[in-house]
Amino acid sequence: MTAPNPDVAALPVDNRLLLTVAVMLGNIMQILDSTIANVALPHMQSGLGATLDTVTWVLTSYILASAVAIPITGWIADRIGSRNLFLLSIAGFTISSLLCATASNLEMLVFYRVMQGLSGAFVMPLSQTVMLDINPPKNHPRAMAIWGMGIMIAPIMGPIIGGYLTENFSWEWIFLINVPLGIITFIMLWTLLPSRPIARRKFDLIGFVLFAAFIASFQLMLDRGNSEDWFDSWEIIIEFGISASALWIFAVHMATAKNPFLSRDLFRNRNLITAMLLMIVAGVSMFSTMALLPPMLQNIYHYTPIDAGIILAPRGIGVFLGMAIGSRLATVVDARYVVATGMALASYSAWMMTGWSLEMDRWPVISSGLVQGLGMGALFVTMNILAFSTLSPALRTDGASLLNLARTIGASVGIAVFVGLLGRNWQTSHADLAGNVTEARLSPISPTSISRLGQFGEQAMMMIDGEVNRQALMIAYLGDFWLMAVVTALCVPLVFLMKKPQRMNVDSAEAASAAH
Repeated sequence: MTAPNPDVAALPVDNRLLLTVAVMLGNIMQILDSTIANVALPHMQSGLGATLDTVTWVLTSYILASAVAIPITGWIADRIGSRNLFLLSIAGFTISSLLCATASNLEMLVFYRVMQGLSGAFVMPLSQTVMLDINPPKNHPRAMAIWGMGIMIAPIMGPIIGGYLTENFSWEWIFLINVPLGIITFIMLWTLLPSRPIARRKFDLIGFVLFAAFIASFQLMLDRGNSEDWFDSWEIIIEFGISASALWIFAVHMATAKNPFLSRDLFRNRNLITAMLLMIVAGVSMFSTMALLPPMLQNIYHYTPIDAGIILAPRGIGVFLGMAIGSRLATVVDARYVVATGMALASYSAWMMTGWSLEMDRWPVISSGLVQGLGMGALFVTMNILAFSTLSPALRTDGASLLNLARTIGASVGIAVFVGLLGRNWQTSHADLAGNVTEARLSPISPTSISRLGQFGEQAMMMIDGEVNRQALMIAYLGDFWLMAVVTALCVPLVFLMKKPQRMNVDSAEAASAAH
């Protein structure tokens, strides 16, 4: 196969800058919506008359719909055209966002969130494919850095924006904010976006159903596991059984089918498969941290939601710097070392968190967040460059779908595991600490003196129990950070399963061609 010209884009466009802005607007809008709703759940619960258990379906329905739809992006894009699918996705996402804001009960809101998840699922893989198609190969590192900034920054900004909108307006505004952005994005894409050639490949219904069953049951198991006490619940056992069986049958089907749902060439590509594994690890580390830190800052250190968001904002600055540095380094050194360094920095940032204390100020949070952002930024952008460097342009959309699915799975696994461990370790640490709260250690307070003090004695004991809870919760958080650091560090050697890339020097046409 003839190597592509490093100076010519696969889809040349008249105004690459404006099209990049439009693609990034759509991307950021969709990713924001996956995290912005978290902080508004209590407001939705009271406004819709829902219970604490049922209101979480606002999040679950979106995640499930998105995860099931992502893998089919490549087939639909080939069938109806990538331009048409992108426009339909933005239009569907905008309309469903408006409908979410008008929902009068929980059932309607969950239904509209499913629509939102189905339409928004295609935006990320399509936007990544567009960024690769409209830029010449020699500029792919820069294009992936720009695209990755939206992927990494939007989840960080989501809780801040969501907190501001719900505190100052109402929960409906977390959806209404998408409407003007969606309209602007649709108009810009309609005017500027070219389309890939249409290729009417056959649809493997059996393969899709098996893969969808695996993804849906696995995601549902992760989302419901903590509330249902994991494998003590028949619901979780059944969901695990369905996901494991569907995955096994799907693997057999992929190996034997004449026209499988996903091209077998994707699974023969060592760089793509390794990047998927690393993307899961990155999702675990990045998204579990973002799930743990806001409630920690609010419950233990008593910051307001807005202040907590501001303290976590330097993580985004680190991501910007990491992507800028990583994309540049990838053009002059072995990109695998850049990925390994990014993972090592992410592990070190979690190790920094294990040294936190109840008396510290905000600076340890800021410094560790900056280090993690640097690592994740360098890791994310360079890993995408490596994943697509050996992948045929015809497989880019499917490859982007799998990479984004891996990130989603990693985020779900990380949140489920670390939030679950946090609750269990909190209970264990509380029992251990409470066992040492004896009369001898609390000599000024004895059962006799407490009974004489009446309500003041009860308040004193409540204060003691509150402090034990705070100490136990802090120990549980430190345990999560320690495990996060170890797991990330152990995965660093996976980077070198990737093929050593040709040096991607932006001024070297021959090297850029060889990378493809």
